[in-house]
Amino acid sequence: MRRPLVGVTGPDKGGLAAWLCTWLAIRRAGGKACRITPSRQHPVDIDALVLGGGSDVDPRHYGQERLELEESIREQKGERVWWRRWLNIVLFPLLWLLRRVLSTRQAPAVDRARDELELKMLGAALLRQIPVLGICRGAQLLNIGLGGSLHQELSAFYTEIPQVRTVFPRKEVLLEPDSRLAGILGAASARVNALHDQAVKTLGSDLRVVAREPSGVVQAIEHTRQPLALGVQWHPEFMPQIASQQNIFRALVRQAARQPGE
Repeated sequence: MRRPLVGVTGPDKGGLAAWLCTWLAIRRAGGKACRITPSRQHPVDIDALVLGGGSDVDPRHYGQERLELEESIREQKGERVWWRRWLNIVLFPLLWLLRRVLSTRQAPAVDRARDELELKMLGAALLRQIPVLGICRGAQLLNIGLGGSLHQELSAFYTEIPQVRTVFPRKEVLLEPDSRLAGILGAASARVNALHDQAVKTLGSDLRVVAREPSGVVQAIEHTRQPLALGVQWHPEFMPQIASQQNIFRALVRQAARQPGE
């Protein structure tokens, strides 16, 4: 049986760890992944689309100017988690390396060529009703592509609850019990990783919030009219050891194997 072809978007520079982990997750789920970047556009029709993580989406796409965070705020964030970083280095060198490769701090603040490519591909995928999975930046782009906006800075959500930033599944998210995502994960809550600095603010058309963290930050969204169009703020590709997170890719590939409208 032919493996469904899943297009996975990413940047021209960097993002190798995310691509390799996503490729593996799709392969394990029964699909075949192809990498798509602004300079590496795939010429054939795909059966599903994964919008990968990376640098921030240009806020001009949702009517805002870029918010420049003060360096002191970034330094304070680093001070709060220094011991966790050392723990990661000592105990989990491989995952620490993946986290370093994933980091977009040295990348351009925005990648306009990638924004345009992904918004175009998202529109075509929704029109064809093929399954879509947005991961971190990809979830944000799914929201923006349907007319929504983002919180560019999240410190106001963490005045009483610490902000977790780690590749390990340490953040709890609460799922809407009647959501497609809850059915995929088979649970009412989940422990996930957190590598993001932005999140959904106003929802795009035909989207609903299906997961939040206790602070109120949106952690997942779903399209209410598409067979499967899901955005998760975390990185399931970096949790291959957790079966429920692998189920996200299984659901994507399973849907991709069906004909549109089934």
